[in-house]
Amino acid sequence: MEYKQSKMENMEYLGFNNIYKGKKVLITGHTGFKGSWLALWLLMMDAKVVGISEKVPTEPSLFKLLNLEEKISHYFEDIRNKEKLEKIIKEEKPDFLFHLAAQPIVSLSYKDPLETISTNVMGTANILDSLRDTDFECSVIVVTSDKCYDNVEWFWGYKETDHLGGKDIYSGSKGGAELIAKSYYHSFFKKPNSKIRLASVRAGNIIGGGDWALDRIVPDLIRAWSIDKKLKIRSPYATRPWQHVLDPLSGYLLVGEKLHKNIKLNGDAFNFGPRHEINKPVIELVSDLAKIWGFKNPEESYEILENKTFDEASLLKLNCDKSLLQLRWLPVLYYNEFIEFTGSWYHEFTGNKENLLNFTQNQIMDYCHKANERELLWMKQE
Repeated sequence: MEYKQSKMENMEYLGFNNIYKGKKVLITGHTGFKGSWLALWLLMMDAKVVGISEKVPTEPSLFKLLNLEEKISHYFEDIRNKEKLEKIIKEEKPDFLFHLAAQPIVSLSYKDPLETISTNVMGTANILDSLRDTDFECSVIVVTSDKCYDNVEWFWGYKETDHLGGKDIYSGSKGGAELIAKSYYHSFFKKPNSKIRLASVRAGNIIGGGDWALDRIVPDLIRAWSIDKKLKIRSPYATRPWQHVLDPLSGYLLVGEKLHKNIKLNGDAFNFGPRHEINKPVIELVSDLAKIWGFKNPEESYEILENKTFDEASLLKLNCDKSLLQLRWLPVLYYNEFIEFTGSWYHEFTGNKENLLNFTQNQIMDYCHKANERELLWMKQE
């Protein structure tokens, strides 16, 4: 492993003009992969983090490995339980709310479509309805997915103004969540006396340490290789714009900062994706991670399945020009860097679980250090 950690004390500024310092931030879905990374980053910025999740979704779990339950205010609750959800939100009175809770697995949407729809659509409606008559100000960021777009397999990226919805249940549920957010904005949060500011954010094909979800490429390969088995690949030549989890999270946090300061962003939506050249087929990602894992011949690390169990898009990417022009946001990590970030995290997991909190914190520090080195404008203090 060539990945090097920086010392935490070498850097105090973690971006976003310290807007989250001392603020109460509620995260739904905080026990998941992205939610755990987001919670840790916010804690490092001295935010007061509150989490709502139905359960810890995987074993192993990044949430448990980082011992986040001891560091935040934590509720186990289903976002489909409107009464209990509303009670928590109104008692906690968060300054920011990041809504990540969802059924995130495409394959599960085929097995239980109603579970996916009720969680992703009605769960989002419950969150927003719980904020309708609040007596406190709150900036709300609804997190959906790149799959909210109606994917017609074209080669250019989808813009925030393109058609929503898709041919499969999962895509439809994400498009539905976006439509619910839009409807609540125009019906309630657009009014001059509303205390709520709302934006939605869209990203996909996210990898990084600590993901253990089923039917995702990196967790699947780690599980297989850890027991000396080959990874079974469904769609080896499907092209994906891969990105490390910290890149879209930086976008979400930036939207939170800007939304808090600028009411003109109320009701807006933003895409967050990798650099244009990072558009790699599944088989290339697997081969590059196999080299880091120690395979001399990457072809020995996988086998290609002849029969797919469900349809998947072969091409899907986002146009992120709006995030650049309006937010001055750009991703930080290049492909080889986030491959190293990801591979090194799982390497640390297999050899030194006791150090994972420090190691994960240092990856966040290194990420912010690179953003500063590259003079990315969203990282600079105003």
